[in-house]
Amino acid sequence: MPKFVIERDIPGAGSMSGEELQGASAKSCSVLNELGAEIQWIHSYVTDDKIYCVYTAPNAELIEEHARESGFPANRISEVRAIIDPTRAG
Repeated sequence: MPKFVIERDIPGAGSMSGEELQGASAKSCSVLNELGAEIQWIHSYVTDDKIYCVYTAPNAELIEEHARESGFPANRISEVRAIIDPTRAG
């Protein structure tokens, strides 16, 4: 299944409370449940003004649909072509 990184411009994301982040997670999961098992949220990284999400999905169009239905922006959707880490260095 293809993996994608979604860049979401959300000003002030880094100062969201735990309760606000939990609410955003619940909304995202609710929409994912409606879309079916083909799309899956792996995890997200919250920075000052952006949230970077990692998803698996058969195509970027399904991620765009999730963004529309959930109300979260998907400013950039990039398909992961390879994964590297320190174990590949040697």
